[in-house]
Amino acid sequence: MSFSKQTIKDINLEGKTVLLRADYNVPLNGTGKITDDYRILQSLPTVKYLLSKNVKLIICSHLGRPKGPHDLKYSLRNVADKLRKVLEPHHVAFVNECTGPEVEKAVKNLKTGQILLLENLRFHPEEEENNSEFAKSLASLAEIFVQDGFGVVHRAHASTDAITKFIPSVSGLLLEKEVDTITNVLESPKRPLAAIIGGAKISDKIQLINRFIEIADFVAIGGAMANTFLKASNIDIAHSVYDKGEIGLAKDIMEKARQKSKESSFSFFIPKDAVVSKKINSNSHTRIVDWSSHIVADIESYPKNPDAKDYRIEKDEQILDIGPFSAAFIAGSLQLSKTVIWNGTMGVTEVEGLHGPIGPYARGSEILVDGILGEFGNRPFSLVGGGDTVGYIENRNLVDSFDHVSTGGGASLELMAGRKLPGVEALLDKKEKARI
Repeated sequence: MSFSKQTIKDINLEGKTVLLRADYNVPLNGTGKITDDYRILQSLPTVKYLLSKNVKLIICSHLGRPKGPHDLKYSLRNVADKLRKVLEPHHVAFVNECTGPEVEKAVKNLKTGQILLLENLRFHPEEEENNSEFAKSLASLAEIFVQDGFGVVHRAHASTDAITKFIPSVSGLLLEKEVDTITNVLESPKRPLAAIIGGAKISDKIQLINRFIEIADFVAIGGAMANTFLKASNIDIAHSVYDKGEIGLAKDIMEKARQKSKESSFSFFIPKDAVVSKKINSNSHTRIVDWSSHIVADIESYPKNPDAKDYRIEKDEQILDIGPFSAAFIAGSLQLSKTVIWNGTMGVTEVEGLHGPIGPYARGSEILVDGILGEFGNRPFSLVGGGDTVGYIENRNLVDSFDHVSTGGGASLELMAGRKLPGVEALLDKKEKARI
């Protein structure tokens, strides 16, 4: 299925004033410095294409969740500095508002080939309220609106939905690429198709899990949500985090998976072992608990019989990562797959390690990465989505090693689950004629 909305390549842009909605919601450190510029860099093909058409380019975006217009920690000023570096010699100006006389003056002074970055849209509550008047003010700045913020199109906000009522609105190149890639992988994947799903709450990904049970050949569960599945399977998870209210949901999903496996060649996997610890920090002692296969315990204890505690999690311990058997099983399954979709890490990957870049609770995710990237032989097509997953591989400098790494956490999740995206639906269809 090809992208059904008009893009910047379908319309006449020459000499126009264009308002581009980008997604510059980048991670910051304590001083407000950008720690990862992936989303900025991914926007550049659209920006450069627009500049090649001699447009006057205005860019708007949000950043974080500011508490008001004076929460300058979330100012886009640092993003403007980054854009100046990556778009040199193009002039990049910044204005500390996104509507009003100051902005209108800056737009009037803008010359062909120049860029004006507006201040954080979320400094105004009207943005998230999908306020028509606020959207109309934004639309009045330009002749054409380009939506390229894939990370926000699952929200009906002023800069994703209401604005399209006042100005001809088309897609940027990144948005087109994201929607096309994800949709095509889900609708016509090369098989076998494997789906690896992590995260905390089942309810956040229930539609995603159900859809993958319907369309995938192999589904593996990891992360904190796996604890709820284990609890629902009568595994004693001791002090591990789980959601009591989702036990019934986990049972329903496992029953659905069992029925699918009876009808076709399908596997649904929950962890058989885990890395546990008493505290979540870099110095805490870790151990492997193997409650199913007992392989690790037998090997570690030989020639003696394993102690009973090797098979169970102690009351003051908690699961923080999948164990080596589970990680190897998932990675092994990927050797039979031609497509893998990964959404959600397998453990607490944000804890730093003492002996290298891999943290004490990130071994499972790292083995999974090796399996996806062909370290064990087969290299399937890889689609990665979800904020924590993308953040992890960004920190490992592995983004370019995967086939497609989505810039949108919630948006990719919604699209994978089969939901419509308001910010995409609002754009002009290919068959519509825009008065531009």
